[in-house]
Amino acid sequence: MKSLSKKTDHQLIHLFMDGELQALEVLILRHKDKLYTSILFLVKDKYLAEDIFQDVFIKIIDTIRGGRYTEEGKFLPWAMRIAHNLCVDHFRKVKRTPAIKTSDDRDIFEVLNFTEDGADVKMMKRQSYDRVRQMLDKLPDDQKEVIILRHYAELSFKEIASLTDCSINTALGRMRYGLINLRKMMAEKHIAL
Repeated sequence: MKSLSKKTDHQLIHLFMDGELQALEVLILRHKDKLYTSILFLVKDKYLAEDIFQDVFIKIIDTIRGGRYTEEGKFLPWAMRIAHNLCVDHFRKVKRTPAIKTSDDRDIFEVLNFTEDGADVKMMKRQSYDRVRQMLDKLPDDQKEVIILRHYAELSFKEIASLTDCSINTALGRMRYGLINLRKMMAEKHIAL
């Protein structure tokens, strides 16, 4: 496994295609944090993010095994596009599904609380995460998406432009305005992270 960790994504994919299952494990471990975090910021639900994350790798495995994977670019941007598309598919499906509302017109899952209390450190990290997420939620979708893809998935602006079907300059502009808006929100609310 140690020798596999030194291989490139390209080499790992070819090893997996040749039957080396551990090559896929190394590939998943290498990129899981970036993919999962990006999915989580888009769907804002830990359990849904885990489901979509698993679906991403099922789709990746099926594509590679089916011989449909092409070496057009890097593995991570390709995997991010799959994750992004699965998130979009989820939201399309949700729009067609009526939400269960309480008598005061709140979504039932906002009322039910399934989280368990943890240690002080977990609580502080969670509060910071929640503050960032709340501020990101107030941004226009295009700005929010670029910030998530850049900071959490660590994609280049070229990769972001390709993924979101816009020019590099547009992606840069969305990032700039998104960060300006975040700074304004932090200054208005005197938030320090």
